[in-house]
Amino acid sequence: MAIRVVVAKPGLDGHDRGAKVVARALRDAGMEVIYTGLHQTAEQIVTAALQEDAQAIGLSIHSGAHMTLFPKVVKLLADQGADDIVVFGGGIIPDEDIPRLKEQGIAEIFTPGTPMKKITDWVAAHVPTRA
Repeated sequence: MAIRVVVAKPGLDGHDRGAKVVARALRDAGMEVIYTGLHQTAEQIVTAALQEDAQAIGLSIHSGAHMTLFPKVVKLLADQGADDIVVFGGGIIPDEDIPRLKEQGIAEIFTPGTPMKKITDWVAAHVPTRA
């Protein structure tokens, strides 16, 4: 069974090219991808992941709100008993924020210029499939 990934743009960020490129790369790698579109709340993202029975959520952000919005998604998943959903992120995220995000439950962060194959390989290796 294919890995199901929700790709989401939390907050007020209006730049979605990177998220769409990642979504397409994941699809091309054989995964099922649900792209939620722009301006999603953390609650909307978690709801989509639960409704779609996703194994992973890929968050993309350029607005600088990653230290608030990424951990909020992780917390809401835990509150729903869905902390087995792997959360990874990307976008304009300063290097010094990456360790703190990982401490808060973000499994991996991909910054601009990351090859798509690195992202798809990471998802394939770190997101468990379901029977």
